[in-house]
Amino acid sequence: MSDVKILSGGAANGLVNAVRADFLQATGSNIVGDFGAVGGMFDRIVANEAVDIVILSQKLMDDLLARGLISSKNMTPLGKVVTGLAVRSGQAKPVVDNADSLKQTFLDADAIYIPDHIKSTAGIHIAGVLAKLGIFDAVMPRLKSFPNGQTAMTEMAKANDVNPIGCTQMTEILNTAGVEYVGDLPSGFDLATVYTAAQATAAADPDAVQRLIGILSADAHQQTRLTAGFLP
Repeated sequence: MSDVKILSGGAANGLVNAVRADFLQATGSNIVGDFGAVGGMFDRIVANEAVDIVILSQKLMDDLLARGLISSKNMTPLGKVVTGLAVRSGQAKPVVDNADSLKQTFLDADAIYIPDHIKSTAGIHIAGVLAKLGIFDAVMPRLKSFPNGQTAMTEMAKANDVNPIGCTQMTEILNTAGVEYVGDLPSGFDLATVYTAAQATAAADPDAVQRLIGILSADAHQQTRLTAGFLP
């Protein structure tokens, strides 16, 4: 079998990495491709880039399905991913349980690490949260935006900022060394996103794609999904 190419939201990076060995053993194929902001992945698929398997937020998957770019026969939700806060490993964790404490946490930070606030699920949401709190303009000079949440967390882990805070999807925090999960965004500012896997209509090896989707969604990998940050 040939390699299977994936275009996926960054949220699924850790989960896919966790099953790579099982997939290789089962099929003899490797998983290649990219993980990044869902909007960017969506644009590449719409531009007819070659791809075998797609994992994006459900809303974008519905759009791809309507365009005939993915198959409905094996569309499979993998779980919900929440957006939350992160600090560098060893850094004191703020208590964030309401609007006031969330606002103060952002104001106290000398750098705020986030994914792309134009094309990523979490980044768009975070920009809205900052606007809702009335502090977007105040903290904008401290925003450090990256193509996806995992890159943002990787950069925060090695940064020299005194009191940075990160905000992205839980999966990207758990999948990055050097950062620790603080907790979900508080009620009224929270976000849970369903991520779904599906075969691209023009997949070169549909059998391998179906096998990969089966492994990602298998009951035997429920704990793997939970560990990666995918909630039922």
